[in-house]
Amino acid sequence: MYWIILGTGVALWWGAHLFKRVAPERRARMGDPGKGIVAAALAVAIVLMVIGYRGTPFIPVWNPPAFLVNLNNQLMLIALYLLSPAPKRGKLLQGMRHPMLTGFSVWAVAHLLVNGDAASILMFGGLLVWAIVTGRIVNHAEPEWTPNTGGSYAKDAMFLAGSVVLVVLIGLVHNWLGVWPFPG
Repeated sequence: MYWIILGTGVALWWGAHLFKRVAPERRARMGDPGKGIVAAALAVAIVLMVIGYRGTPFIPVWNPPAFLVNLNNQLMLIALYLLSPAPKRGKLLQGMRHPMLTGFSVWAVAHLLVNGDAASILMFGGLLVWAIVTGRIVNHAEPEWTPNTGGSYAKDAMFLAGSVVLVVLIGLVHNWLGVWPFPG
């Protein structure tokens, strides 16, 4: 049962995000209320993924070595930085086309490195494939784009500091949920 809930959550995540690309006329007819419907679908997708992931039995597929925990945390720092406003307001990543999708991909890879069970592969693998496919769909639909210009290294530093704080806070939430995400 939990496998179905998890799979439904991942599928709903895909569907809600790709709805605008797959059925643009239908999405346009929904107008502004459509934003709320998509947001609600995404919230339901997250709830389903959390319930499904936490409820599935642990089926080991591979045994991640302990050193990957440190790599996971470093990748999480990079992922959070990419997901922050830094690529738009900073200088370091101003020419990057899909920083949020890249950050999401890094987040998914980081979690695949330290979770070798079937449910993790379904969830994080499914979300990783979504991010890659979405980037390709956007690139195909909108081949021309203009990179951001401007920004400052001070903003980069500010968002990097914020990303460090978020890594710690997210780690504490993981601990509260029963998973210690730091080495040692």
